Parts: sequence; structure tokens; C-alpha cells
Amino acid sequence: MAFEPNEEQKELKYDELRIYSDEELNNYTEDELKNFKCKHDIPDMDDLEKGPWPSFVADAKREALHRKNLADDRMMIDRDVVEDMLGQLQVSFDEGETHWKHGGIVGVFGYGGGVIGRYSDLPNKFPSIAHFHTMRINQPASKFYTSDYLRCICDLWEYRGSGMLNMHGSTGDIICIGTFTEQLEPIFYDLGHVLQQDLGGSGSNLRTPACCIGKARCQYACVDTQALCYELTHYYQDELHRPAFPYKFKFKFDGCPNGCVASIARSDMSFIGTWKDDIRIDQEAVQAYVGGEILPNAGAHAGKDWGPFDIDKEVINLCPTNCMWMGDGKLMIDDKECTRCMHCINTMPRALRVGLDTGVSILFGAKAPILDGAQMSVLTIPFMECEAPFDNIKEVVEKIWDWWPEEGKNRERLGELIQRQGIAKLLQVLEIPPMPQMVKEPRSNPYIFWKEEDVPGGWGRDINDYRSRHAI
Repeated sequence: MAFEPNEEQKELKYDELRIYSDEELNNYTEDELKNFKCKHDIPDMDDLEKGPWPSFVADAKREALHRKNLADDRMMIDRDVVEDMLGQLQVSFDEGETHWKHGGIVGVFGYGGGVIGRYSDLPNKFPSIAHFHTMRINQPASKFYTSDYLRCICDLWEYRGSGMLNMHGSTGDIICIGTFTEQLEPIFYDLGHVLQQDLGGSGSNLRTPACCIGKARCQYACVDTQALCYELTHYYQDELHRPAFPYKFKFKFDGCPNGCVASIARSDMSFIGTWKDDIRIDQEAVQAYVGGEILPNAGAHAGKDWGPFDIDKEVINLCPTNCMWMGDGKLMIDDKECTRCMHCINTMPRALRVGLDTGVSILFGAKAPILDGAQMSVLTIPFMECEAPFDNIKEVVEKIWDWWPEEGKNRERLGELIQRQGIAKLLQVLEIPPMPQMVKEPRSNPYIFWKEEDVPGGWGRDINDYRSRHAI
């Protein structure tokens, strides 16, 4: 079924919306760039341009020169913003400490997220970055852009911000770096009313959902990640824009176990496309791989002679559960033992394909190292159907959101709450039974939490009676 957006979409045409002429956008020569000197002494920044790798300093200098050659009325904040940013960064290198202050409460009317406030603590020395707020722009599903759209965004940020962007942040947003408080509302108005674009999430709220390229371009996708990402982004607008959680909460959607957005490592609630029937096998194609007629890995490693393809060495012996073998010249798979690692399918994509009975696995609790270190999410719901309008998935989301905001401590991610209260509590909240796969090693954990009704005598036992039977 064709995807239908929730609202009519504008077709942005850069020629109608552009702010700058071609002459203004190309207002310096490469010779001018080679001779460009920052207004501040920045030896360490200059060193970062050396070597074989791309440098953000080189890009920043291009932007600084570009702004230097623009007319005063073609920028709404100081032209020296990029040079002052480089100057302050040099001071931070010299002194071994940051000179950015957190901005506290700053944002746009009606929203509690989307703007990260930031101020310099050296405003007299670097006045053009006295305010240096960041705005996050909600990226489209799978980050599909038109060149007209990107040019419009770049023109807007050149005009009302520093001109510096990060494509993209870890969560996925377009990160627009550096503007003054007075420009936040005009930028927000132009984004919403002209470009039909919204801010992303920041602070203790739902962060901008992100998904892989999904069925738009990928043969491995088991679910329509773009439709799921789009629906949950629209459905949970209040949670995305108005922080009400103990800390951040992230959705990420992988269309298959290859995990191209790494949801298992980077999201509080991970969605991974999967299947519960058998892997489809084309035995003729298997023989073509074995005979060298088709290159393994879709030819990805063809730049070197690795010798003839060895199905035992390169596929069967690498299966983590040993569920594959060759029998009578045919590839056999014991599908009930398959853990969906995707290695065999990736190696022989024309011979093996994912099953047809598809859905999502749901995992909880991944996070980066803040309080208790990094952790991966735990598989909790092995299979769930995934069809619009995704009401079954929303029910699971809201069970978690009834529990975590009530029980979570300030700045405690969902994974840390699960660690603190235990998997058993998570399963109780979700109203699902435990699985044997959740137990790594039987009877190796001494921290068994009994319920009072399971203990003879309950919690009211006499300590002296206990000591008579258990000497100190």
C-alpha cells in the first residue's frame, strides 16, 4: 500500500524561497581562502587542518571567509561568529577547560525542547558568540532530502545563524549550531510556516525518532520502518516537544537484524525487523555461488583475489548456532535454531532471503555511558506484528511510559531503571511472561528478591528465633 502523509506536503522550490544569489554564495576564490587569516591567533586550530583527514577547521574557515564577504544587511547576527568560535576553542585548548556555559531555559513559545541554550563565559572577548544556541530540526524518515530543501535550510541558517550545521546529530536531527536568542522565534516561524518543518527533541523528552532506509531501498527490510517512524513521530508530538520524563527517551527502527541505525545500542526502545517463518532458499542460486558464477557478498570484496568461494568456510562454519549444513548437494537450515544473525543472507543474498511472516522484535534499555556505563538493550518481545496504525506497539510504549516517569529517578534512563528494579519488574509492567533466554546462567545470581507471601512467616519473623538456628 502506498504511503500517505498525515497532511498535504508542500513542494519547496529553492528558486522561489532562496535568500542569497549565486554571486553571494560563491563570493570568494580559492586563492583568497589560502591567504585567509583568522582574526584570532589559533595555532592549535591550524594544526587540526594538517594530515590526510577532513577537518572541521577548514570548513569553518571557509564559512568565516564567506561571511566576511557578505554585506552587513545579509546577516542577522554578527559576521565574526565563526572566527570568535574558533578563537574561544583555542582558549579552551590553552586552558584545558570549556568556556561554554549551559544556557538554562531558552526556547520557542509552546515548546520545551528543540533548542539547546548555550552562552560564552568570555562574552567581552568574543562578543559575537555571547549567545550560541543550537537548534535541532526533525529529519525526515531515512533522511531523504531534496536539494531544494537543503538549500533552503542552509540559506535560513546563514541568514539568521552562524551558517554552521552538523549533518546529523547522533539522534538524527539536523543540528544548526550557533545563533542569538532574538533569532529563535523568527527561525521557528520560517521553519514551520515556510518550510513545513518542525523542531526535534531535546531535554528530558522523547527524542526525534530515527529509522533505517527501510523498504524504500533495501531488500532486507522486514517492516516499513519509515511508516512506523513517521506515525510515532506524529502521534507523540506532545512527548517530543514538552519534556515530562525523568530523562531522554529514544525510539530507533531497524528494518532487519543488520541494524543499520544500531537501535540495539542507542535507543531506550529498539525496534528490529524480523521474521518467524523459514528463510527462503533458492537452491539453484546456492549452486551458482558454490560454482563461482555469482560473487559472494554482492561483490563487495571483489577488489582482491580471495580464492574460490568456500560455502563451508564462509557461511556454514560461521553460523553462531550451527543450524546449517549441506545435504545431498542442497543447503539445509534448521530454522528453529536460527538467531537471525543475517550472515548467511548477507553473504549469499541471491540464494537466501528473509521469511514472509514478518514483524518486529522489541528491546528495551540501551544507552550511552552516563551513570552506570554503556549497555545494550534487552530482547523482551521477540515478535510483534507491525502494521499501520501500529496500535499494538503504542500500547507497549504507553505501558513503559506509565512506569518509568513514575518510578525513574532524575536523569535515570530506562535501562538504569530496569537494572535497579530488575527484569522481573519490567515483565510485570508489560504483562508478559519471562523467557528462558533471559537467564544467562541458572543459580549464579545471589540477589534473589522474594515476595513476602513466598517466605515462610513473612517479614514478621522473630530475629532471636532466626539467630538460634543461624549462629553469627
